Amino acid sequence: MPFARLATATTPTCHIGLGLAAIGRPGYINLGREEDLGEDRSVETLRARTQELLDAAYAQGVRYFDVARSYGRSEEFLADWLTARPGFDDIVVGSKWGYTYTADWTTDAQQHEVKDHTLATYERQRAESAQLLGDRLDLYQIHSVTPDSPALTDKELHARLAEAAAQGTTIGFSTSGPAQADAVRAALAVTVDGEPLFRTVQSTYNILETSAAPALAEAHDAGLTVIVKEGMANGRLAAPHAPDALKSVAEETSLGCDAVALAVILREPWAGVVLSGAATVNQLTSNLHAAVVDLEEDQLARLAALAEEPHAYWAKRSSLPWH
Repeated sequence: MPFARLATATTPTCHIGLGLAAIGRPGYINLGREEDLGEDRSVETLRARTQELLDAAYAQGVRYFDVARSYGRSEEFLADWLTARPGFDDIVVGSKWGYTYTADWTTDAQQHEVKDHTLATYERQRAESAQLLGDRLDLYQIHSVTPDSPALTDKELHARLAEAAAQGTTIGFSTSGPAQADAVRAALAVTVDGEPLFRTVQSTYNILETSAAPALAEAHDAGLTVIVKEGMANGRLAAPHAPDALKSVAEETSLGCDAVALAVILREPWAGVVLSGAATVNQLTSNLHAAVVDLEEDQLARLAALAEEPHAYWAKRSSLPWH
């Protein structure tokens, strides 16, 4: 598994990955989707948009791409792009299982995805991912583990995941919710035959939600690659929605609020890959400027003051509408 190669790549943008959550399906909870995507969100339109974004990302040095079974057709779109570019063997692909997409390509479904961390769901979705991505799937993660997730205690599931690891697929997990730190620490304790099961962790971390930082540092020290998701807080840190303090710092740097917000995360010594959730090429290019943002201590202090209490942050996130 080439995560070590990715983390030590010479190009700064290799520490930024592209996630396809926002463009693999017509509905998502990011602010500003009406402006980003417009009204035409047919399968073929979003397929073409995905191809355009992937081309732009690769051309600018991005090598990690993140999808999931619940991100609509994200695995399919990525697989199509990879098939057309057989020489791109320096790409690392991560996907996730544990949520099933149920919106049937609509934006107004009552339920967009259903969570299930049972062995049966793993077996079904692993086969579905394998059918699309084949041996291009480098990393397979449990999607949104919480401290009470049965995936943390299911020994039979652990054995099956260890089998996949023995066959060359890196096994990881992602987290969500106000108790992310507890979930990370519980997952770090999971072993099979005395060996740690998980080699990566993907967690929400941004200047509004910093509570997982100590646990992510522990995961990094334990040898896991840390992948950061939702660095833009589902659009809350992008103009025009960004807090005034972030807008002020961005103006001082002559770069976008998004680049500054992501740059703060890149400064963390435990952050291996920070995901961009861009829906347009312009957004992606702006996100990638994060690699060259230089922030002063007073600017960092002003941004640090924006951190919210975790339960308040996640309540706000839960209230965001699907667009």
